[in-house]
Amino acid sequence: MSAPTLTYSVRARSTAHGAAQVDAGSETIRFDSSWASGATGLPGPAELLASSFAACLLKNLERAGRLLDFHYGSAEVEVTARRQDDPPRFVEIVYELRVATDEPARRCELVHRNLQKYGTVYNTLAAVCDVHGSLVAEAHRTE
Repeated sequence: MSAPTLTYSVRARSTAHGAAQVDAGSETIRFDSSWASGATGLPGPAELLASSFAACLLKNLERAGRLLDFHYGSAEVEVTARRQDDPPRFVEIVYELRVATDEPARRCELVHRNLQKYGTVYNTLAAVCDVHGSLVAEAHRTE
């Protein structure tokens, strides 16, 4: 017997000239849906996908912190997504997750494995393109 599925819903809308927004949770996120126009400063769908991947890592770091009693002060992740044109698809996602922690290296490796194993967005993207990266532990300084 499998666990019940969770459902997520968003609502998006746009105008004919690329001004778009998506309602997710209680927030509205503006994005660029224009085709072949100059930079608007807003994220496009590719940046939103990379953002979802980054959010997945950070949310699962919080989850792993609680489940594994892993202590950290802050975290920051940089994600690079590469796509090709023909056929159009993402071919690689690379990340570096920097965590301010005094946990030993073996615990950091355990948390990183958990992020790779239990991240929904991580696993969905890893099923269709090359996903790889690192968790870098930096000394946690309390001030």
